[in-house]
Amino acid sequence: MNAQHADTPQATEASGAPDTGRIVLLTTSHRVAPGVLSWPAWQTLHAADEVLCPDPDHPQLPYVQETGVPVRTAAPTAQDLVDACAGGRTVVVIATGEGDRPLTDGLARLAGSGRVAMPDLELLPGSYDLPGARLLDLVEVMDRIRRECPWSSQQTHRGLAKYAIEEAYELVEAIEDGDRDELREELGDVLLQVVFHARIAEEAEEEPFSLDDVAGGLVEKLIHRHPHVFGDEAAETPEEVKEHWLRTKAAEKRRASVTDGIPLGQPGLALAAKLASRVRHAGLEVDIPSGEGIGYALLTMAVLAEADGVDPEAALRAAARAYRDAILAAEGHGDR
Repeated sequence: MNAQHADTPQATEASGAPDTGRIVLLTTSHRVAPGVLSWPAWQTLHAADEVLCPDPDHPQLPYVQETGVPVRTAAPTAQDLVDACAGGRTVVVIATGEGDRPLTDGLARLAGSGRVAMPDLELLPGSYDLPGARLLDLVEVMDRIRRECPWSSQQTHRGLAKYAIEEAYELVEAIEDGDRDELREELGDVLLQVVFHARIAEEAEEEPFSLDDVAGGLVEKLIHRHPHVFGDEAAETPEEVKEHWLRTKAAEKRRASVTDGIPLGQPGLALAAKLASRVRHAGLEVDIPSGEGIGYALLTMAVLAEADGVDPEAALRAAARAYRDAILAAEGHGDR
């Protein structure tokens, strides 16, 4: 066998086989600022024999042209591209969106027919999404729904409040069930509540804010409360981290009482455990109120559970689920 590689120009000429050239589908992400392309993408664009762009309004088009790359705005068919590559030419297509399905399907059909000598086909990502980039899509979709949906456009913070509670409980249930698909979906539903409320807040006449403001405030808070990660403090154990967090949080809030900021509308066991946690971390000596009835007994149990590192709300919920299973068994339903 000849040592010369089979696809070199010399080998092609010697064999008499035509050089079918190369098609490059250059994909870009709309979530990346226009003009930001990878170095291989710029190299390929400048070295190409022809560059085509089916969309005259493609956000990357003016930036590519400004670098001196001539671009012809045309929507080629698969056969057009094959013909344009004749003689070993390289043709780059700046694909719309993240790809061009009709064009790639057409090329696949031509290749499958066996009647056409196909050029080499390369899919070249010109820009990449960073982690979290799909959140930009979520913001865009939510903005359109808020403007165009008859129901969503009329919603208020107060009217949506109950859904935040419902979705949080459904998320907890998915976590306890260990269902990964359900967990992913419920996390999305909780995220929807955040994005929806932030979108509504943009329209406020007084003190409006956006999702960027929400995220920016959260970033600042996380950095400030993690000095062992972003600062000079040290924390080697989860307990030390929690102490850092509570100390920093207390300084930020400047609470007059350890009970400040505890929502009294939360479930009773969770409320009791939260109060007990605040008392314990503040080093206070507070006697549990004595009284008759199951409420005081439950309060005592919740305080003792919190001291032992047990979430009484989760513990009771687990017991209730076991009780539910026993009921189903007694009814003859078996596992459900």
